Amino acid sequence: MKYSGIGGQAVLEGIMMKNKDQYAVAVRKPDGEIEVEVEHYTGIIHGSKLMNIPFIRGIFQFLDSLILGMRSLNFSASFYEDAEAEETAADKVFRKLFQDKAEKVFSGIVMVLSLVLAIGIFMVLPYYVTSLFEEYIRSDSFMALIEGVLRIVIFVGYVIGISLMKDIRRVYMYHGAEHKCINCIEKGRPLTVKNVMRSSRQHKRCGTSFLLFVMLVSVVLFFFIRVENPVYRVLIRIALIPVIAGISYEIIRLAGRSGNILVRIISAPGMWLQRLTTREPDESMAEVAIAAVEAVFDWKAYLYETFGYEVDDSWLVDEPEEEES
Repeated sequence: MKYSGIGGQAVLEGIMMKNKDQYAVAVRKPDGEIEVEVEHYTGIIHGSKLMNIPFIRGIFQFLDSLILGMRSLNFSASFYEDAEAEETAADKVFRKLFQDKAEKVFSGIVMVLSLVLAIGIFMVLPYYVTSLFEEYIRSDSFMALIEGVLRIVIFVGYVIGISLMKDIRRVYMYHGAEHKCINCIEKGRPLTVKNVMRSSRQHKRCGTSFLLFVMLVSVVLFFFIRVENPVYRVLIRIALIPVIAGISYEIIRLAGRSGNILVRIISAPGMWLQRLTTREPDESMAEVAIAAVEAVFDWKAYLYETFGYEVDDSWLVDEPEEEES
């Protein structure tokens, strides 16, 4: 595997792929055609020296991924909106107050509320549930471990729970197509549907692995950083979230650039969890992934520079499989 620098995300009936400051969202429209939108996104602190400081840069990379993910999701969802849906009173108020920026403001509010909900469920709730057993368990260390295990159980349970939803299952299939596409490139294979389909659907730089690292890092930090006051315990869990994100980003960044045995061991839990958040895609989904990649990434030049060979256009035609006699 050779690091390519390209990353992505599954959206509603499509895939977003990002390369440097460019990103493309490819969506399979209801009529079967693939729509591709290419945009630029430089990031919150583009050009700042903070982006070169380990552990600090991860905080802003995490926020950038949330913003970019919301934009991509809104674009993909626009093709599946109910045209006959009536405008609500809230919609009218938003349009009156914010005019052309109403959609961006609404997306920002949704993102903030989602963050607050995630913090409440995965950070505060495990602490609150564990605190109910304080009078029975006297060991602070054991309490910290119980809280950490409960946090991981809630996270894995959430992943399994949403996988039961039909729409999410299709998103997970597109998630698998995204990984297969990147793996195909980083393995040095020409980007064809056939090569994409036979590539792995797990990838070490996946956001699923990042979130699992967030849970694991939080267990370690909360084990060693303790305060007596219950209110301060909650506040410190919230205050340490940027620190946890920064550490987790450096781990996932290392995992994407190294293949040594220690990194593979560290990455193993996240790779296992990806079996839940990715599913085998069909060929039409692989086509969407390829369209997103080719809009922002010259994979032929990458293969030549990294693996030392030029791709003949005749290789890009998938040969039909022979019928059984």
